[in-house]
Amino acid sequence: MRRKKLPIGIENFEELRKENFYYIDKTGLIVELLHNWGAVNLFTRPRRFGKTLNMSMLEHFFSLNGDKSIFDGLKISKETALCKEHMGKYPVVSISLKGIEARNYDMAFQMAVQIIKRVPLKVQYLMESEVLSEQDKAEYRKLLDDHMSEAVFCNSLRVLSELLEKHHGTKVILLIDEYDVPLAKAHANGYYEQMISLIRGLLGEALKTNSSLKLAVLTGCLQISKESIFTGLNNLKVRSITDVRFDEYFGFTDQEVKTLLECYGYPDNYDMAKKWYDGYRFGNVDVYCPWDVLNYCDALLDDRKAQPENYWINTSSNDAVGHFIRKSEDSTIKRELELLVAGETVTKEIHQELTYPEMYQTVDNIWSLLFTTGYLTQRGKEDGRKMMLAIPNLEIRDIYETQIMEFFKETVKKDGETLNRFCDALKDGEAEDVERIFTGYLRRTISIRDTAVRKDMKENFYHGILLGILGVKDHWGVSSNHEAGEGYADILTEPDTGDMGIIIEIKYAHDGDLDTACRKALKQVEHTRYEAILLDDGIEKILKYGIACYKKRCKVLLADN
Repeated sequence: MRRKKLPIGIENFEELRKENFYYIDKTGLIVELLHNWGAVNLFTRPRRFGKTLNMSMLEHFFSLNGDKSIFDGLKISKETALCKEHMGKYPVVSISLKGIEARNYDMAFQMAVQIIKRVPLKVQYLMESEVLSEQDKAEYRKLLDDHMSEAVFCNSLRVLSELLEKHHGTKVILLIDEYDVPLAKAHANGYYEQMISLIRGLLGEALKTNSSLKLAVLTGCLQISKESIFTGLNNLKVRSITDVRFDEYFGFTDQEVKTLLECYGYPDNYDMAKKWYDGYRFGNVDVYCPWDVLNYCDALLDDRKAQPENYWINTSSNDAVGHFIRKSEDSTIKRELELLVAGETVTKEIHQELTYPEMYQTVDNIWSLLFTTGYLTQRGKEDGRKMMLAIPNLEIRDIYETQIMEFFKETVKKDGETLNRFCDALKDGEAEDVERIFTGYLRRTISIRDTAVRKDMKENFYHGILLGILGVKDHWGVSSNHEAGEGYADILTEPDTGDMGIIIEIKYAHDGDLDTACRKALKQVEHTRYEAILLDDGIEKILKYGIACYKKRCKVLLADN
């Protein structure tokens, strides 16, 4: 039997169902939504957790148009009474605001106008309606104008809802995907106040004063505070990542991932997928990031031995992690960050309602931002808003490690005097000074250690620190894991003198015995003849270092020539 295609990047529900893509059934969301009625519902989830696909599913279920056979065989189809009452019964207004991204407000507003215009363009039959008056049709034509005013824009969804209700004789379903993206882009580009006023006006008219509204669903990454954007909206129900209701409908559950991997013939990769992509806690359910699982499964189709990768890192700037790490000059934050990266928990009070200008104003707000955007997750609750926070999985841990290393490189560049002393000691064969200065770097930087990871992964951290230091020397030749002699040298360095080479082998002393680990490193250098590549280049003065590390201590030995 031919396997279904993997739906990587497919966000249109009808396309997914008709074109034979694999689908993990989330139609139970519709049942929950209709049984637990809320006039306006806001779902906040991190990016890449299936918000847009679920919105497309809602659109195709409620809409008067379209082929409803795409729901055959799914959970919702068993709810016959509910389907009879609601499936295909409503005019649907569906928009996504995630495309509004510009350097200035005027351009952003024009982009917003074009997005709003797409909705009335889909219902041009209103111009021929015998129910609508000429005045109604004049109002409709304003919604198609490229030069519509801000006032017309803010009233657009309400006006269109009223026209659709009048024509069809039934109230309207309103779906707004990624409502907060324009605010994030506006804050980043300096026109936040103008954009917050525009979006507040749009949502206020559409959700507060809209008597033609049957049901509204919004999605976003963040819950912008009511005072900022949802003022006076008393019928808003927020479904955040801490809520139990709807907890299983965004993201893949453990059983869903097991079934997916078995379906494609990779059940043995379940443990690896779990370590890398599981660990998010929504309500009472542990979930995986769908984007990652699908990409990993796709990689396995190409190569059964494919290793997990960080697929999430390039889907955002990861600014929240960067801002947090730059606060680590505070010793308390530094210790807490080290605990998190080591796989432990930190207890903090979480505030899910923020505005973009508030997000980086205090460390407490950054903790809340990291939690709501998926860079931290809950491992338990204490009194009130206090939660035990942890890094969800190896993929997110990798983002922290990458940002930590970038921050270290930035700080090294600023400390030119220490950097030059270290490099001078290295090329002069002064092992004690190399050890002393390198230990100082280790004490100042954020430690990345985890008793659960392999020893060679621990060595990678110290390897990266050394590369970060040496990489600042523009005129030094530095190579990492370069094939040399009968193996791969950890680090090969050629200082700008042009007449010498340096070989560095790094070991992690897992038992704390730095001296033994250091001698083991030197023995490996000799045994594998790493110096061969340097000798072939005519370099005869070669220094060979063994460096052993354990937590924030190190030992440096220089081989006898």
